[in-house]
Amino acid sequence: MQKSVSRRTFLGAAAALGASGFLLPNWARAAQPQQRLVAATRTIEVNGRAATVYGLTNSAGNSGLILAPNERFDLVLENRSGAATSIHWHGQVPAPELDGVSETGYVTEIADGTDRAFDFAPRSGTHWMHSHHGLQEQRLLAAPLIVHDAEDVAADVQEVVVLLHDFTFRDPDEILAELTDGAGMDHGSMSSGQGAMASPMDHSMMSMDSMGTMDLNDVEFDAYLANDRTLDDPMVVRTERQGRVRLRIINGGASTAFWLDLGSAVATVVAVDGNPVQPITASRFPLAQAQRIDLMIDVPAGGVVPVFAQREGDRARTGVILAAPGAQIEKFASLADTAIGPVDMSLETLLRAVSGLSERATDIQHAVMLTGSMSPYAWSLDDRPWSNRRTPEVSLGQRVEIEFMNHTMMAHPMHLHGHHFQVVALNGKRFAGAMRDTILVPSMGTVTIAFDADNPGRWLYHCHNLYHMATGMMSELIYTT
Repeated sequence: MQKSVSRRTFLGAAAALGASGFLLPNWARAAQPQQRLVAATRTIEVNGRAATVYGLTNSAGNSGLILAPNERFDLVLENRSGAATSIHWHGQVPAPELDGVSETGYVTEIADGTDRAFDFAPRSGTHWMHSHHGLQEQRLLAAPLIVHDAEDVAADVQEVVVLLHDFTFRDPDEILAELTDGAGMDHGSMSSGQGAMASPMDHSMMSMDSMGTMDLNDVEFDAYLANDRTLDDPMVVRTERQGRVRLRIINGGASTAFWLDLGSAVATVVAVDGNPVQPITASRFPLAQAQRIDLMIDVPAGGVVPVFAQREGDRARTGVILAAPGAQIEKFASLADTAIGPVDMSLETLLRAVSGLSERATDIQHAVMLTGSMSPYAWSLDDRPWSNRRTPEVSLGQRVEIEFMNHTMMAHPMHLHGHHFQVVALNGKRFAGAMRDTILVPSMGTVTIAFDADNPGRWLYHCHNLYHMATGMMSELIYTT
């Protein structure tokens, strides 16, 4: 079933897309002054078994939002999920009271049966929305958030949005209790409520050297999903005649990093975390939790390109299938022939922003230690859990650098709310890297980020492995008056 859309083909495909329940773009329908987004339960089928999960549906009844150029993020969030919730607009940089989290104290959680309005000018790019309350994100309370700019509309390229998930039939609270031996979590209001990247010269190089020295995959899952589907019944996208596709891929996994693997095909990275980058062409791309990547790919006439997302350190995979009209599609296994190595920084060292930070001196530097272990299962920042957090301070207008120093045997995807930052050093080696909002910090490694303090408030920063955050790997950055 095709679940993609372009401006050219929208009218002919509108009925099918409406039935598919995935992302109807606003530029293809009459403008509405205000969207409505509903958080509620829904039922999906995973490996032949029904599962009740959460979802976020828009005014048309489809998952997520696509906004047109210059369209405001103007919506009412209706909580009909059966539990309190908070929805974070990941990648957006509104005022702190509109960030969709309750931990910083600006707002309370949204009680079941109540609504909350949001209104701000959105940042363009590939972003997403997800629960920031308890372990609801693990139960798929998440959806894409795509904000087009004028260049997107002018390009008139077929777009395919892919949201990846790790999925379990189990209650996430039970998983966390097993990990912590029943010790619970330290997260304030966190109660749950129901191969290296190949260079352009080598498209298939993959290293397994570090698998024996790192901790990987602290949770075992029942399935891995791409747009709610496994490879037993994948989403198949029939390409238009010219075969050019922009893939907007979001890693919504609660605890899983993936390698994107195109096999013998190649694609070009054009953006990460919603920020344009100088093009890099390869066939494998690492994607840590919460990160996004935009890939341009040409599917030849008569061709089929499976886009696999394979769990690091494992054979398990999911994916979507891009196929030219009339092309025959074979069955693809949910297990790759061989395990793949840990997600690494090989792509990160090559990425360069199209428009990075301006040249200026750094005004203040902070160092943050990533601490904790698998046994006992407890994760923290600066050896402090959330309840006893250290809060770095900045002032409006400063150029800020934060050095994340990972003192653990596991990589951590670190997300800073309210800002996009530039990656400026890896293990002490300086470079002007990509603009991002989430950066992987490798085991026993250091990553330095820089940003301009231009959004006053209290802002969370945390590991985006949900179970690490739940046990205390979170703090907040505070602007002083």
